[in-house]
Amino acid sequence: MKTERLVIPDVLLITPKVHHDERGYFLEAYRQQVLDEAQGGALRFIQDNESQSSYGVVRGLHYQLPPYAQNKLVRVVAGRVLDVIVDLRKSSATFGQSLQIELDALRKQSLFIPAGFAHGFAVLSEQAIFAYKTDAVYAPDYERGLAFDDPQLNINWQVPREHMILSDRDRRFPVFAGLQDLYP
Repeated sequence: MKTERLVIPDVLLITPKVHHDERGYFLEAYRQQVLDEAQGGALRFIQDNESQSSYGVVRGLHYQLPPYAQNKLVRVVAGRVLDVIVDLRKSSATFGQSLQIELDALRKQSLFIPAGFAHGFAVLSEQAIFAYKTDAVYAPDYERGLAFDDPQLNINWQVPREHMILSDRDRRFPVFAGLQDLYP
């Protein structure tokens, strides 16, 4: 596995070594030791989640507050998505910055997203299956969100607005400037 720090240094792109032969392929999708060494700590993932979505679905931008803030390790099992994160850590040099990266089933890369980030994705393929590990359980009372269409963030979701499919809840989240629940 190869780990690479992205523009926001605490975020890691993990590229597995894929072994192909006449039977198909094999890869090691996750190894705790590699992630611990790359991110400088010890994580304990406790929940795996998976979603299936169609082209144009935009999920997010979501986050959870402490004590249920989540470190996430995300990857695409089938299809292609634009993964989007926003740094909500007030003490960070990259506070308020967003990062967009395409993840797909062909490259099989994973993205490590530390706690303190809003996270979402847009489906760019006909269908996508998105999987993620978290180190804290889903806690609805601690869940918050950020407007997907915040003009300050100016995120290009790569899906025309008229083709976007969003939940009512995701349409109602506040803009970045109006967020009151941020990380230290």
